[in-house]
Amino acid sequence: MNRRDFLKNTAGAGLASLGLATKAHAAGTPNFVIILLDDSGWADFKPFGHPAYATPNVERLANEGCRFNNFYVAQAVCSASRSALLSGCYPSRTKVFGAHGPGARGLDPSFATMGQVLQQKGYKTAVFGKWHIGDQPDTRPPARGFDESCGLMYSNDMWEVHPESPQNYAGKPLQFWENGKVKVERMTPKEQPMLTTWYTEHAVDFINRNKANPFLLYVPQSMPHVPLFRSEKFKDKSGVGVYGDVMMEIDWSIGEILKALKNNGLDDNTMVVFTSDNGPWTSYGNHAGATPFREAKGTGFDGGTRSACIVRYPGKIKAGAASNKAWGTIDLLPTIAGLAGAPLPKNPIDGLNVWDVIADKPGAVNPHEFYAFTTGNQFEAVMSGDGHWKLHVPHNYRTLVESGNNGKPGVFRQASIGLSLFDMEKDPFETINVIDQYPEVASRMKMYAEQHRKQFFQ
Repeated sequence: MNRRDFLKNTAGAGLASLGLATKAHAAGTPNFVIILLDDSGWADFKPFGHPAYATPNVERLANEGCRFNNFYVAQAVCSASRSALLSGCYPSRTKVFGAHGPGARGLDPSFATMGQVLQQKGYKTAVFGKWHIGDQPDTRPPARGFDESCGLMYSNDMWEVHPESPQNYAGKPLQFWENGKVKVERMTPKEQPMLTTWYTEHAVDFINRNKANPFLLYVPQSMPHVPLFRSEKFKDKSGVGVYGDVMMEIDWSIGEILKALKNNGLDDNTMVVFTSDNGPWTSYGNHAGATPFREAKGTGFDGGTRSACIVRYPGKIKAGAASNKAWGTIDLLPTIAGLAGAPLPKNPIDGLNVWDVIADKPGAVNPHEFYAFTTGNQFEAVMSGDGHWKLHVPHNYRTLVESGNNGKPGVFRQASIGLSLFDMEKDPFETINVIDQYPEVASRMKMYAEQHRKQFFQ
């Protein structure tokens, strides 16, 4: 099956919504809502996949916006991925690699965040959810461009009952923060089920209070990263286990946010972006999501770096559309800044304004020559800007041997790949190395790889 036929199997149709005029709307200044899941698989929601549980609000979002089948994160690990989204910079540039633990420095303040960029344009800004790009006073949300915040400073498994390395978190309680202060000193299995609800309640309240102001609302959910928790209202609701329950609660959360936008007359003047920080953590078996692509979280293959993405912006993006054009998280900051009329950061960034690609304007071409992918501090691959070709440089990677079950991790082994070129149009699963068949393409892709290596790894 080629990539085009594979991606044809999921599609949608659209709605539009009406709203009341607000100051932000009248001024033509758009609002932005970014909903970022944690470790969600590409196929975890309809219309991307066919899960056994219902996801009506994600389907609605797709019916009212555009589904992007080829959307990429810069690195398939928590902190690196989130840092790239908020800064528009590759992990290679910021040196935010992997997943940072308690007390970590995170993203250096010399790199501006999306919140800081929009604050300078008069936006109200908020982040409700998992931060994970710094756990020191000058790298937490209040110092990094967010007027309001609540949530965890890192992953919800970084606590004293970690299934593999609890010793790493001994004496370091998992805390819930709100507006720069600790609100819950020690998260326990009693509080964790409330995370999705708390984030949602804060998001809805923020929208209600800021309908007359242009705003950026960033909702990086803690779920479905393990350990999985859902509130009582979703316990056993899916009928297919805790993962299904968690995904249904996330879908509910999305519905509540969309409802708040509609109730405040903000639908037509708000761009909503829905995606995940990386692919599924397949080690956790029935507590992990699904992807049809090769490998998963923690690798440079598409199972880790390709995330489901939907963008809704009524009147600007065609409802019910599906696009196979490639773009990535590093492009969100410059694209949003362009729509808001905000100047770009003074520090160098790697993302580019891809609004013409997102809006499917006639003749739109991705302005990137290539995208680069890393895992930790290891440079692994480059993909052509149009998403057609992907070159893996020689590297080691982890591959799953045996899945875990019910919250216990499975077993990985180390594997390796040599210099390999994949035609992603015909082979989206990265199975057939065509480097000998396309020497000119291989030469160009090797040039891009060397360019990235020389700039950041020498």
